[in-house]
Amino acid sequence: MAVSPDNDQAPGAAEPFDAMEADFDERPEGGRFMVDLDGYEGPLDLLLALARAQKVDLTKIAILPLAVQYLDFIAEARRLRLEIAADYLVMAAWLAFLKSKLLLPEDDEEGEPSGEELAAQLAFRLKRLEAMREAAAKLFTRKRLGRDVFARGMPEGIRTLRKSAYDANVYDLLKAYALQRQRTAVEEIHFAARPVWSIQDAREKLEALLGQSVDWAPLDAFLAEFALDEQERRTALASMLSASLELTREGHADLKQSQAFAPLYVRRKAAAS
Repeated sequence: MAVSPDNDQAPGAAEPFDAMEADFDERPEGGRFMVDLDGYEGPLDLLLALARAQKVDLTKIAILPLAVQYLDFIAEARRLRLEIAADYLVMAAWLAFLKSKLLLPEDDEEGEPSGEELAAQLAFRLKRLEAMREAAAKLFTRKRLGRDVFARGMPEGIRTLRKSAYDANVYDLLKAYALQRQRTAVEEIHFAARPVWSIQDAREKLEALLGQSVDWAPLDAFLAEFALDEQERRTALASMLSASLELTREGHADLKQSQAFAPLYVRRKAAAS
């Protein structure tokens, strides 16, 4: 594997990978992916950093031995930390991608990121992945509910505050008030049926009371035979007066009154001799 002896590089091109190399150097020796490719022996993250810094010739790197060594590393990482193997899978894929960029002719398409931009994106993603894992590890070290800390045995109820928002106008307010008043203020009026004496009933009773007597008697005296209240007495008196007038008109009874508003007297008409 060819390694460039000079240290010339594009300004800022290798800065992201210098930081990335420092980050991955903190990994334990047993958890780092060590490769042996064409004379280079060392961690894969350092090889990737050197490749982007143009310190190695990617055209001389064989992808097949890299894939074989990665599979062996995966088999070993199953009993260690599988997430480390995922990191190195990304690095190996980027090495293959960078080599393809060197071997294949470049297109003049606008908008495609350059090699330096791709390298910066890789470094950013790896740093973000490492930060996420550190945050996850810190979460597992915190106290757990039910094991280290416990909730109250009798928790208080949740207080609910309700705030009403009205969007009605004056017309809606008046309409609602009118409907409410209509339901509560308007009542149905029911009139109780009054007891009424018909003229036919009064005539039958008057004929029975007169009998064969020819003496004069006040018309009110005939009502004393019935237990009537004040309201029923009025209709009975009116019907009795009408019945006495009919009997007088038919010649079955006589009526007399000494003066206006004086009591009425009635008697059965005597038979002609």
